[in-house]
Amino acid sequence: MKPAAQRVEFRGARGVRLRGDAWGDPAAPPVLFLAGGGQTRHAWGNTAIEVSTRGWFAIALDLRGHGESDWAPDADYSLEAFVEDLRGVVDALGRPPVLVGASLGGITGLLLAGEHDPHAFSALVLVDIAPRMEPEGVQRIVQFMRNHLDGFATIEEAAAAVASYLPHRPRPRDLSGLAKNLRRGPDGRYRWHWDPQFVVGPKRPDASQQPARLLAAARRLVVPTLLVRGRMSDVISPESVAEFLEAVPHARFADVSGAGHMIAGDRNDAFSAAVLEFLTQEAKSAASLAR
Repeated sequence: MKPAAQRVEFRGARGVRLRGDAWGDPAAPPVLFLAGGGQTRHAWGNTAIEVSTRGWFAIALDLRGHGESDWAPDADYSLEAFVEDLRGVVDALGRPPVLVGASLGGITGLLLAGEHDPHAFSALVLVDIAPRMEPEGVQRIVQFMRNHLDGFATIEEAAAAVASYLPHRPRPRDLSGLAKNLRRGPDGRYRWHWDPQFVVGPKRPDASQQPARLLAAARRLVVPTLLVRGRMSDVISPESVAEFLEAVPHARFADVSGAGHMIAGDRNDAFSAAVLEFLTQEAKSAASLAR
């Protein structure tokens, strides 16, 4: 049986409430999990729970406009808004967490550490994200999100859409996990658990259009860093990885076979193992020094 989650809430920029789940002892060194755009805190599978069993305080947080966090009242989903949210969370924790960030969550952490505070985190794990992204892969994600703004008649219909988008992943028989990422509207239709303005509004994140900015931020990283790539990813290429590792020579790299961009969902076992190995070898000592 999985341990019960503790509900947590933080305040981001302009009072936006950021909600999530936590496991472990709140006095232990924190590990903060931020999922990608269009995902919720449930995207991490069992990884956060496994991390908590190794002596960490694991927190899986919904980004603004996602899951149970507030939608931005001004529809501000710019990179700057996400960075300010994360700064508020780190300040509230009172000590530098390890940040494990996938896609947009990783970009947010990269910018906070590389442009504002090099010691905001005790360590950084970037999950299938690097300064230079493949345009086709990014566009495929955006198109999938825009294609279903009108929702689905049933959860099974949503599952079929996901299966078409992720043909390499076995279709689950139990759809309860998928249901956590959907909300049912007054019209009875199921829609993704995020604000549509995130993809069609005037202030959308545009990280893929700013490789030079992200690369400059990467060069300023000073804390232990791990880049995890899904070997089947169409967002991060081997060339992107090589560029990142040249910019951050102290970084470690893990390549997860059988996984695409959504590594934690494709190969949760291998992903968890890579994160735990990194925490054990690098980040725990850094977190102890930072306390």
